Amino acid sequence: MSEKYNFDFLIIGSGPAGQRAAVQASKLGKRVAIIEKRRAVGGVCLDVGTIPSKMFREAVLSLTGPGSVFEKGKLDLQPRGITARELLERVDEVVKRETSVVENQLHRNGISVIKGEASFKDPHTLIVADERSAREVSAENILIAVGTTPVPVPGVDIAEKNILTSDDIACMEKLPRTLAVVGGGVIGIEYASMFAALGIEVTLVDKRNRPMEFLDAEIVDELIHQMRNRNVIFRFNESVAKVLVSDQPSRCAVIELESGKRIVTDMLLFSVGRMGATEKLELKAAGLSADHRGRLKVDSEFRTDTPHIFAAGDIIGYPSLAATSMEQGRLAACYAFNIKTRPMADHFPIGIYAIPEISMAGQTEGELTEKKIPYETGIARYREIARGQILGDDTGLFKLLFHRENKKLLGVHIIGTGATELVHIGQAVLGLGAGLDYFMETVFNYPTLAECYKVAALDAYNKFQI
Repeated sequence: MSEKYNFDFLIIGSGPAGQRAAVQASKLGKRVAIIEKRRAVGGVCLDVGTIPSKMFREAVLSLTGPGSVFEKGKLDLQPRGITARELLERVDEVVKRETSVVENQLHRNGISVIKGEASFKDPHTLIVADERSAREVSAENILIAVGTTPVPVPGVDIAEKNILTSDDIACMEKLPRTLAVVGGGVIGIEYASMFAALGIEVTLVDKRNRPMEFLDAEIVDELIHQMRNRNVIFRFNESVAKVLVSDQPSRCAVIELESGKRIVTDMLLFSVGRMGATEKLELKAAGLSADHRGRLKVDSEFRTDTPHIFAAGDIIGYPSLAATSMEQGRLAACYAFNIKTRPMADHFPIGIYAIPEISMAGQTEGELTEKKIPYETGIARYREIARGQILGDDTGLFKLLFHRENKKLLGVHIIGTGATELVHIGQAVLGLGAGLDYFMETVFNYPTLAECYKVAALDAYNKFQI
């Protein structure tokens, strides 16, 4: 690479996409630096996103899951004495440890970390500014991996302590008695289910007639059923007209819906999506522009309209998963230096860390029906599996979809304990092009949840005989 540039590869953002891209480029012998504006490396994912939210979930499960003192049948109301601080202490501990792991990885690979906020001066040069000074750095290739920020609450000062976005959960001072969640996307559903598991009265508002339409409909129906059993109230086909803050009789949020309904709640979690954090990048100086949600358009090699500038992770939109962002970052680094590589597989797993958790890989029944692909289903329920009984999960649902003619696996859909781990067996089978015969001939450890694959395959086999 030309010595006229400070680096061969300069990455804006140290989240999953940025980390993996930096390490890959370093392994190729390139001069690499990451620019990070946050207090520590790890990006949104580690600071306020994926890791804190999943750790918050684990803290909730430790208090409410099977075997805990607050499990169903022992105490149905919010446990007295549990504080937000107690729930969040473990979150802070894990975030600090993971930050140390990331810092160590970058250091071992000789990757420079530049602290400050980046903006383009020209297509090859960035200005990095902090509270005290600013400096210029240049690179032959640049990767934008700045992640996203929550869509703000319209007309409301986010400084209000009882009106939060998902990024504010880690700073929550106390648990509410009642919570309203606006937005039935992944983040909204996850937090609604977590707070409901604590015995908090939750109302979820969404303008659609069902949440997370990209998932299998039967799995979503089961999730809604289980959340309703925890007293979550769903207000579908409803839009928010106005949000107010009232001090009477005590400080609360008042949500006025377009239908005329009013929801009065101790705390409001506003979760209607996220926007690309590109506002301060001065994209025009690099010959780029973002869409109305701050996202960047890229080609199959993650190149933007300026060929030596790449983008990866949440900033380019769907699927906006930490796992896929990592692979996008790695691939972008390979393409930047003309390294031959295969594109990312289209059967990546999706994980929803609600309570209960959901995971899937492959196609849904709805997609197969729309494409007129003949298929058969195989169902297993955790209550039929010894491990499900041991875990105390009698509500888990496991579904396999097979092609009716060649019996190849087309999709795996799971709701229940360990779903995000269990799905990887199905993902591997999808990737290898195998199907029903594999599951019929394979022995799984007993007692494990992996037995669901055998039970579901036997169920499908019986249907194939008809």
